[in-house]
Amino acid sequence: MANWTLRPASISDVEAVAELRAVVLKADLDRLGRYDEQRVRQRLRDGFDAAHTEVIEVDGLFAGCVALRPAEDAHWLEHFYLDPQQQGQGVGSAVLRELLERCDRSGVVVRLNVLQGSSAQRLYARHGFTVDTEDPVDVFMVRTPGRPDPRYLT
Repeated sequence: MANWTLRPASISDVEAVAELRAVVLKADLDRLGRYDEQRVRQRLRDGFDAAHTEVIEVDGLFAGCVALRPAEDAHWLEHFYLDPQQQGQGVGSAVLRELLERCDRSGVVVRLNVLQGSSAQRLYARHGFTVDTEDPVDVFMVRTPGRPDPRYLT
């Protein structure tokens, strides 16, 4: 697996993250008939909160981001985007595992939403997320502390 690290995000990261979001979500949004070149970037800019976001670096270079936003009854896993060249190499699973271990230590429930038909749903299921609700566009998933299937965590 690649040499990866997490670092706190800053507001200066927003454009790189917005661009990566557009690249990563394009195929799924196209399939759902919802891709808009400006809107996909603007929604990230509007929701970007550096205080709860970390940048994923691989070999010292920007490779993605992830946010873990505290809410009333859970933490929301948001803006988890990984450069397509880094996907499938274990980086995403390793990052997710680290974040979930933090939440498990605190006894925090984690929630997220993923686009209908996205391959990311399988990643989340392997890490203990289950479908809570869904609509024509999104699948909302939840994970209680200590829930992952140990077969997938090695």
